[in-house]
Amino acid sequence: MIAPREPIPSSLETMGEFKVPTALEAEVDELISHYPQKRSASLMLLHALQEHFGFLSQEAIEWTARKLELQPINIYELVTFYPMFRQQPLGKYHVKVCRTLSCALGGAYELREHLCGKLGLDSDAHGAQTTRDGKFTVEFVECLASCGTAPVMMCNEDFYEAVSLPKADQIVTECK
Repeated sequence: MIAPREPIPSSLETMGEFKVPTALEAEVDELISHYPQKRSASLMLLHALQEHFGFLSQEAIEWTARKLELQPINIYELVTFYPMFRQQPLGKYHVKVCRTLSCALGGAYELREHLCGKLGLDSDAHGAQTTRDGKFTVEFVECLASCGTAPVMMCNEDFYEAVSLPKADQIVTECK
């Protein structure tokens, strides 16, 4: 006799009431129309939903699967494979620290550790972390394309070069 299977554990956030606005659904339908098979639109739909909602919730994944006539696992595997998809909401201020070679040699690891310490986050944890108050999310990212001015970081859409620890403190302090 085969034992019953336990549900697959999921770290996905839920949104409670999930409603795709009419304009977004029209955009999604337009995206789907550009592909010979609905499944081929999966990544584009996920990007559109994430842009609108800020992250991909369990409901967003299930809605996408229904829209594309797929099983939710088919969408979940994309969301968990590609690092550009977020499974939790970001903080008001999204701090991205470049970790590629030039920045790593220029102090990016120390910079991230310092930021995590200042904001009460675990500097040993992997992936994006958000403060309990939802104000800051800190994460390592790949190349931010300013290798000659390492270490570099972004806070939302603002770009900072040659970020020292005191400069990082100033950037965080200026976030309101």
